[in-house]
Amino acid sequence: MKTEVIQSLTESFESYAHFTENVEYWFARDLMSLLGYSDWRNFLNAVAKSKISCESSGNAVSDHFVDVNKTIDMPKGAKKDIDDIMLTRFACYLIA
Repeated sequence: MKTEVIQSLTESFESYAHFTENVEYWFARDLMSLLGYSDWRNFLNAVAKSKISCESSGNAVSDHFVDVNKTIDMPKGAKKDIDDIMLTRFACYLIA
């Protein structure tokens, strides 16, 4: 892979990072699109396998994968709650 492509992907990944109380995290739905997934259900399969890897490596899944709900805007001013997952850098690594 070309250096320019790697640099671009790294910058894209880092641009989606969030910080709360000095904790760095990414939302799974953002990571999903960066990795080229178009369907949430298919991406959840990758997340499930990553949780197994996380546990197998001696890490607590709850420290790296936190289920959350997000509210998104819908047409005509409506709002909708959707499931998402807050991921640590380690969780993102396992999924990728």
